Amino acid sequence: MTKEKTQGDSPEPGADSAVTAEENEAEAGAALAEELAEARKSLAERTADLQRLQAEYQNYRKRVERDRVTVREIAVAALLENLLPVLDDIGRAREHEELTGGFKSVGESLETVASKLGLQQFGKQGEPFDPQLHEALMHSYSSDVTETTCVQILQPGYKIGERIIRPARVAVAEPEPGAASDSAEAANDSADAKGDGGDED
Repeated sequence: MTKEKTQGDSPEPGADSAVTAEENEAEAGAALAEELAEARKSLAERTADLQRLQAEYQNYRKRVERDRVTVREIAVAALLENLLPVLDDIGRAREHEELTGGFKSVGESLETVASKLGLQQFGKQGEPFDPQLHEALMHSYSSDVTETTCVQILQPGYKIGERIIRPARVAVAEPEPGAASDSAEAANDSADAKGDGGDED
Protein backbone atom coordinates (compact mmCIF):
# COMPACT_ATOMS: atom_id res chain seq x y z
CA MET A 1 0.00 0.00 0.00
CA THR A 2 1.43 3.36 -1.12
CA LYS A 3 1.51 6.44 1.04
CA GLU A 4 0.09 9.56 -0.65
CA LYS A 5 1.57 13.07 -0.17
CA THR A 6 -0.54 15.63 1.61
CA GLN A 7 -0.34 19.45 1.52
CA GLY A 8 1.16 19.79 5.02
CA ASP A 9 4.27 17.88 4.08
CA SER A 10 7.70 19.62 4.01
CA PRO A 11 8.53 21.75 0.88
CA GLU A 12 10.44 20.43 -2.03
CA PRO A 13 14.19 20.22 -1.72
CA GLY A 14 15.87 23.53 -2.82
CA ALA A 15 13.06 25.87 -1.70
CA ASP A 16 14.79 26.60 1.60
CA SER A 17 18.06 27.32 -0.18
CA ALA A 18 16.30 29.78 -2.57
CA VAL A 19 14.83 31.75 0.36
CA THR A 20 18.15 31.71 2.16
CA ALA A 21 19.92 33.02 -0.97
CA GLU A 22 17.43 35.88 -1.28
CA GLU A 23 17.90 36.77 2.38
CA ASN A 24 21.67 36.66 1.95
CA GLU A 25 21.45 38.93 -1.11
CA ALA A 26 19.23 41.38 0.81
CA GLU A 27 21.63 41.41 3.72
CA ALA A 28 24.60 41.85 1.37
CA GLY A 29 22.78 44.72 -0.40
CA ALA A 30 22.01 46.43 2.90
CA ALA A 31 25.61 46.01 4.04
CA LEU A 32 26.85 47.37 0.70
CA ALA A 33 24.50 50.35 0.94
CA GLU A 34 25.74 51.04 4.48
CA GLU A 35 29.37 50.81 3.35
CA LEU A 36 28.61 53.17 0.43
CA ALA A 37 26.98 55.69 2.80
CA GLU A 38 30.00 55.48 5.11
CA ALA A 39 32.35 55.94 2.14
CA ARG A 40 30.40 58.98 0.94
CA LYS A 41 30.43 60.47 4.44
CA SER A 42 34.18 59.86 4.72
CA LEU A 43 34.73 61.39 1.25
CA ALA A 44 32.73 64.50 2.23
CA GLU A 45 34.79 64.86 5.43
CA ARG A 46 38.09 64.47 3.56
CA THR A 47 36.95 66.93 0.88
CA ALA A 48 36.03 69.48 3.56
CA ASP A 49 39.43 68.93 5.24
CA LEU A 50 41.21 69.40 1.91
CA GLN A 51 39.27 72.59 1.12
CA ARG A 52 40.05 73.96 4.59
CA LEU A 53 43.75 73.15 4.20
CA GLN A 54 43.78 74.75 0.76
CA ALA A 55 42.14 77.91 2.10
CA GLU A 56 44.62 78.05 5.00
CA TYR A 57 47.52 77.60 2.59
CA GLN A 58 46.25 80.39 0.31
CA ASN A 59 45.86 82.69 3.33
CA TYR A 60 49.37 81.75 4.47
CA ARG A 61 50.81 82.56 1.02
CA LYS A 62 49.04 85.93 0.95
CA ARG A 63 50.25 86.75 4.47
CA VAL A 64 53.84 85.79 3.61
CA GLU A 65 53.72 87.90 0.42
CA ARG A 66 52.26 90.86 2.31
CA ASP A 67 54.90 90.54 5.03
CA ARG A 68 57.64 90.25 2.39
CA VAL A 69 56.48 93.46 0.70
CA THR A 70 56.24 95.24 4.07
CA VAL A 71 59.74 94.16 5.11
CA ARG A 72 61.12 95.30 1.74
CA GLU A 73 59.40 98.70 2.08
CA ILE A 74 60.78 99.14 5.60
CA ALA A 75 64.31 98.20 4.47
CA VAL A 76 64.19 100.53 1.46
CA ALA A 77 62.75 103.35 3.59
CA ALA A 78 65.54 102.91 6.17
CA LEU A 79 68.18 103.01 3.44
CA LEU A 80 66.72 106.06 1.72
CA GLU A 81 66.21 107.87 5.03
CA ASN A 82 69.97 107.68 5.58
CA LEU A 83 70.52 109.14 2.09
CA LEU A 84 68.27 112.18 2.61
CA PRO A 85 71.08 114.46 3.91
CA VAL A 86 73.11 113.61 0.78
CA LEU A 87 70.10 114.40 -1.44
CA ASP A 88 69.65 117.68 0.48
CA ASP A 89 73.31 118.57 -0.23
CA ILE A 90 72.81 117.79 -3.91
CA GLY A 91 69.70 120.00 -3.98
CA ARG A 92 71.50 122.91 -2.29
CA ALA A 93 74.45 122.57 -4.68
CA ARG A 94 72.01 122.71 -7.61
CA GLU A 95 70.34 125.84 -6.20
CA HIS A 96 73.74 127.57 -5.92
CA GLU A 97 74.78 126.31 -9.39
CA GLU A 98 77.63 124.32 -7.85
CA LEU A 99 76.43 121.00 -9.28
CA THR A 100 78.96 120.71 -12.10
CA GLY A 101 81.35 118.22 -13.67
CA GLY A 102 81.66 114.74 -12.21
CA PHE A 103 79.79 115.75 -9.06
CA LYS A 104 76.75 116.61 -11.21
CA SER A 105 76.83 113.18 -12.86
CA VAL A 106 77.13 111.35 -9.53
CA GLY A 107 74.38 113.48 -7.96
CA GLU A 108 71.98 112.87 -10.84
CA SER A 109 72.74 109.12 -10.79
CA LEU A 110 72.00 108.97 -7.06
CA GLU A 111 68.72 110.84 -7.52
CA THR A 112 67.75 108.46 -10.35
CA VAL A 113 68.44 105.38 -8.20
CA ALA A 114 66.45 106.84 -5.29
CA SER A 115 63.56 107.59 -7.65
CA LYS A 116 63.61 104.02 -9.01
CA LEU A 117 63.36 102.75 -5.45
CA GLY A 118 60.11 104.73 -5.11
CA LEU A 119 61.35 107.90 -3.36
CA GLN A 120 59.21 110.93 -4.22
CA GLN A 121 59.97 114.52 -3.31
CA PHE A 122 57.13 116.84 -2.30
CA GLY A 123 56.60 120.35 -0.97
CA LYS A 124 56.19 123.44 -3.14
CA GLN A 125 56.12 127.10 -2.34
CA GLY A 126 52.59 128.52 -2.39
CA GLU A 127 50.73 125.31 -1.54
CA PRO A 128 48.33 125.24 1.44
CA PHE A 129 49.87 124.10 4.71
CA ASP A 130 48.97 120.50 5.61
CA PRO A 131 50.20 119.29 9.03
CA GLN A 132 50.19 115.72 7.69
CA LEU A 133 52.76 116.67 5.04
CA HIS A 134 54.50 119.79 6.35
CA GLU A 135 56.47 120.73 9.44
CA ALA A 136 56.30 124.47 10.12
CA LEU A 137 59.67 125.84 11.31
CA MET A 138 58.88 129.54 10.77
CA HIS A 139 55.64 131.49 11.07
CA SER A 140 54.55 134.93 9.90
CA TYR A 141 51.49 136.93 8.83
CA SER A 142 50.91 138.20 5.33
CA SER A 143 48.24 140.16 3.50
CA ASP A 144 49.08 138.21 0.34
CA VAL A 145 47.53 134.93 1.53
CA THR A 146 43.95 133.96 2.30
CA GLU A 147 44.80 130.72 4.18
CA THR A 148 47.78 129.25 5.99
CA THR A 149 50.29 128.83 3.15
CA CYS A 150 53.81 127.46 2.69
CA VAL A 151 55.74 130.56 1.62
CA GLN A 152 59.18 128.96 1.69
CA ILE A 153 60.44 125.36 1.47
CA LEU A 154 63.36 125.02 3.86
CA GLN A 155 63.77 121.28 3.22
CA PRO A 156 61.72 119.23 0.76
CA GLY A 157 59.68 116.31 2.06
CA TYR A 158 60.09 112.73 0.88
CA LYS A 159 57.75 109.77 0.75
CA ILE A 160 57.59 106.22 -0.61
CA GLY A 161 54.09 105.48 -1.82
CA GLU A 162 51.87 106.75 0.99
CA ARG A 163 54.58 106.37 3.66
CA ILE A 164 56.03 109.75 4.72
CA ILE A 165 59.80 109.41 5.18
CA ARG A 166 60.25 113.06 6.15
CA PRO A 167 57.74 115.91 6.17
CA ALA A 168 58.56 119.02 4.18
CA ARG A 169 60.06 121.63 6.49
CA VAL A 170 58.54 124.98 5.63
CA ALA A 171 57.97 128.58 6.58
CA VAL A 172 54.28 129.39 6.74
CA ALA A 173 52.30 132.59 6.55
CA GLU A 174 48.78 133.20 7.81
CA PRO A 175 46.41 135.97 6.74
CA GLU A 176 46.80 139.20 8.68
CA PRO A 177 44.61 139.21 11.82
CA GLY A 178 41.33 140.93 10.98
CA ALA A 179 41.93 140.63 7.23
CA ALA A 180 39.18 138.03 6.92
CA SER A 181 36.65 140.20 8.71
CA ASP A 182 37.71 143.26 6.67
CA SER A 183 37.21 141.34 3.42
CA ALA A 184 33.84 140.07 4.67
CA GLU A 185 32.77 143.64 5.51
CA ALA A 186 33.93 144.81 2.09
CA ALA A 187 31.90 142.07 0.44
CA ASN A 188 28.85 143.05 2.49
CA ASP A 189 29.29 146.75 1.60
CA SER A 190 29.55 145.78 -2.08
CA ALA A 191 26.36 143.68 -1.82
CA ASP A 192 24.54 146.55 -0.06
CA ALA A 193 25.62 148.99 -2.73
CA LYS A 194 24.30 146.75 -5.44
CA GLY A 195 21.06 146.34 -3.51
CA ASP A 196 20.68 150.12 -3.10
CA GLY A 197 21.31 150.66 -6.80
CA GLY A 198 18.57 148.17 -7.61
CA ASP A 199 16.07 150.05 -5.39
CA GLU A 200 16.73 153.32 -7.20
CA ASP A 201 15.75 151.69 -10.51
